[in-house]
Amino acid sequence: MDSQPEDIAALRAELALARAQLADDAATIARQNLEIAKLKRQIYGPRSERTERLLDQMELELEELETDATEDEIAAERAAAKTTNVAPFARKRPSRQPFPDHLPRERVVIPAPTACACCGGTRLRKLGETITETLEVIPRQWKVVQHVREKMTCRDCERISEPPAPFHVTPRGWAGPSLLAMLLFEKFGQHQPLNRQAERYVREGVPLALSTLADQVGAACAVLKPLLERIEAHVFAAERLHGDDTTVPVLAKGKTHTGRCWVYVRDDRPFGGRAPPAAMFYYSRDRGGAHIETHVARWSGLLQADAYGGYNRLYALDRKTGLILEAACWAHARRPFFTLADIEASTRRKAEGKVPAPISPIALEIVQRMDRLFEIERGINGKTADERRAVRQALSRPLVDELEARMRAERPKLSRGSDLAKAMDYMLKRWPAFTRFLDDGRVCMSNNAAERGLRGIALGRKSWLFAGSDRGGTRAAAMYSLIVTAKMNHIDPQAWLADVLARIAEHPVSRLDELLPWNWRPANAVVSKAA
Repeated sequence: MDSQPEDIAALRAELALARAQLADDAATIARQNLEIAKLKRQIYGPRSERTERLLDQMELELEELETDATEDEIAAERAAAKTTNVAPFARKRPSRQPFPDHLPRERVVIPAPTACACCGGTRLRKLGETITETLEVIPRQWKVVQHVREKMTCRDCERISEPPAPFHVTPRGWAGPSLLAMLLFEKFGQHQPLNRQAERYVREGVPLALSTLADQVGAACAVLKPLLERIEAHVFAAERLHGDDTTVPVLAKGKTHTGRCWVYVRDDRPFGGRAPPAAMFYYSRDRGGAHIETHVARWSGLLQADAYGGYNRLYALDRKTGLILEAACWAHARRPFFTLADIEASTRRKAEGKVPAPISPIALEIVQRMDRLFEIERGINGKTADERRAVRQALSRPLVDELEARMRAERPKLSRGSDLAKAMDYMLKRWPAFTRFLDDGRVCMSNNAAERGLRGIALGRKSWLFAGSDRGGTRAAAMYSLIVTAKMNHIDPQAWLADVLARIAEHPVSRLDELLPWNWRPANAVVSKAA
């Protein structure tokens, strides 16, 4: 009877140990699956159109499993401590990377022993030291900067004089440049509306009215307009642009209506161009093609975009302001074929007891042919336009010719309303636009550059729900242009905005280009690469 409590404690310890081991195994499997998926994507390229979403889901799953495993590990240790015949459990964690060198180090020296723990002797000398690093964070600190301007009086004429007041973005303003940059980046870069920011500031002991914050945002956007105009000029000086659009819910009376946010991206890096990348965003209340014509009214060149009909008038041969050549996106064309050939989705539906979607062998073959083309593209990314064209002529053109012949041979056998026929017609009707990349090394096979620019808006819609007005949509588009351009040039947007807002008032207009993201050199700071 006396050993019963010990036996129960041992059983509980063994049960906790088994749970901890099971949780650790689940976390390890999830971590390895995530690493495999990332390596496959790196080696073979996007495995499907849902790759990004699946990786995000796997990372979220890993986060929860790692948390569960740590909780079970601690429970197992506590249970093992109550018994003498069950060994404690210790997880095998992945090796942690050292903390970045740029972080400041604070040395806390623990007093050394004054006597030997073995013999009690006091004749000790220093042999070395062991350093254990702990990462810590200092909570955000608010402060009020008092600009003291001394008043002076002249003893001769009794005139009173004092230095001019410091510059603020708003007349009689009160917000410093770092605070303004935080407001702008939180709202437009991190998708945190001002009302949520105001609630957080109240908890931090700094009550700021929503209308006051909105006033500061509007004034800061007005001050940054000259930089926006220079970014716009830089984007439309390119010979090739990526274009795309996405929906933006906009608040209306008692409801919301669907506006559009357009983006035009200049990115010459795929063909070794030296011009810095940049993105220009526009807002419109609807998706009318007239908006596109206004955006590119004075531009001509190569436009990579989807097959939206609003672009068609741009490709007219008699366009007065210059010819615009269409370059179609193979990633868009691949999606419907992949949907018809998604073996993984069909297997998953079957496992869930649902009717599996039929797999089209022809669609699967076309997807595999396209994937070989994308594999060639990954090998020439960053090379010069001439080098890319030479490789495409030698390797890609035969594959494209075979793909065209295959689709034209199969198309007459399909009914007009079939999904496979629609996917083929989408390409065959625009075949010159799809094959333009073979003869021009500047052209990319996909329009992913524009889609990456719009990704933040798609994520932000879940947070800010809708734009407050049409003017709010226009203001958001302007700030997206600045923030996305900074990120494309590997610049921390918030640090850049803070420095620009502090300097722009006194900066010579003739040297305003020095403040653009790709020319920016912060004063007394190191450019952050963490964007």
